Amino acid sequence: MVRHRGARQVTQLGRNWYTPIRSDSMGRLRTNSGLAEDLLIELDRDAGVPLHRQIEASIRASIRAGRLRAGASLPPTRTLAAGLGVSRGVVVEAYQQLVAEGYLVSRSGGYTQVAASMPPAADGAGSTAASTAQPAARGVGFRVDFGYGRTDVSQFPRAAWLRSVRTVFTTAPNDRFAYLDGRGVPELHGALCDYLNRVRGTLAVPGNMVICNGYGQGISLLIQVLAQRGARRIALEDPSSDDARVLAGAAGLDVVGIPVGPDGVQVDALHRADADAVVLTPSHQWPTGGVLSAAARAEVIRWARRRGALVIEDDYDAEYRYDRSPVGAMQGLAPDHVVYCGTASKTLAPGLRLGWMVLPAHLVTGVSTAKLLADRGSSVIDQLTFADFLARGEFDRHLRRMRPVYRRRRDALLNALRTQLPELEPAGIAAGQHVVAWLPPDLDEAAVVAAAARHGLGIQGVGPFRIAGAGPGGLIFGYAILSESAIAEGVALLATAIREVRGS
Repeated sequence: MVRHRGARQVTQLGRNWYTPIRSDSMGRLRTNSGLAEDLLIELDRDAGVPLHRQIEASIRASIRAGRLRAGASLPPTRTLAAGLGVSRGVVVEAYQQLVAEGYLVSRSGGYTQVAASMPPAADGAGSTAASTAQPAARGVGFRVDFGYGRTDVSQFPRAAWLRSVRTVFTTAPNDRFAYLDGRGVPELHGALCDYLNRVRGTLAVPGNMVICNGYGQGISLLIQVLAQRGARRIALEDPSSDDARVLAGAAGLDVVGIPVGPDGVQVDALHRADADAVVLTPSHQWPTGGVLSAAARAEVIRWARRRGALVIEDDYDAEYRYDRSPVGAMQGLAPDHVVYCGTASKTLAPGLRLGWMVLPAHLVTGVSTAKLLADRGSSVIDQLTFADFLARGEFDRHLRRMRPVYRRRRDALLNALRTQLPELEPAGIAAGQHVVAWLPPDLDEAAVVAAAARHGLGIQGVGPFRIAGAGPGGLIFGYAILSESAIAEGVALLATAIREVRGS
């Protein structure tokens, strides 16, 4: 979280979140993409406090709060300096001061790790009180397919993954290859907690984590346990993925849709829903792309505490940010009322079937038992490999490599839409692997989708994902696996289809 001069400040439950705003040479507003992707840091260039002191204070506070555990690796000084938009010497000075205080330790080879950690506050993760959408089927015969929910698996880091596989086979103790409990291997619990607490601002502890086969299985297990414990109704964003909708119906739960606005779910409707749980994508709403505001997050937490309800946070693609500061996970605000769901499907490959849930303590036994009954646990080799992959810093390196790749594809899409279809209104463009473009009132969504298919273009509308069935027409552009030339061709095909619709 980085504050730049001229930033707009929003307060969320005592935390400061900043949206950096700049203007280009022509006076047009643009956002700053120079972000610290690998560590949540707060900087205020107007505070009159030296920047290295602010970096020290932010890292020190994360260690004291338990978000950075003993042994967790910090980003290289050059990487963090580039992300924060400061000189490397500023970061070096901050690291050196924290080493002198005993919070950090420098390792051979230039690695810096946490040397000391304090337990989280009593109301933190130890308290006892998602991809969100399935990938669209690839259309047969489409010249270009803007199917959503797909990751460019051709970029999977095979060599780095293979190194971790070899490490597992040569160093893992024998008992790791026997039956384990339903939670997963301890090595992955620890590695994921270090990563999530550092990058997503969670208050995760290893004892509250369950490894699952992707978000799909995780939400299925969770709904099953909630139904067994007497839950009657679950609230979903409208529009949203149909995963939870289908699973909740199969479990006998009532489903109620909560309308989504430009900034995410409308919290006032949640108060009227009489729900026992709500599924949210607060960091990048699927499919509209809105970010739930700090005030709305606080109100959702108050709703959950007042009702004794559960917030299920599907954090399906938060690692991919292009034009905005990182937005921390809601789980870090109320770990006793929020289930954090994550997955490697959008960051590495969906075929790995690796997902994780950080649960309130009172749900761990129920969910892990349900996991054990479902399949006796996820692949131990894959879990251990991912743990080593995380610990080596390979996951961070892969994300740093992929962000500019996806950003170039997103920019190609926005440029093509601006040139060929300026009447469409893109939304949710600052993050993720898809963009929604709202249609003008004179265009029927279903007619445009059908005409696009006739011209060899695969694209989905927003309508099928609405619960109440009402709302403006929109198109979902998944761009992650398309080249820039294919994106331009696809938009040209769409323009032809729209002209056909208007002509008829």
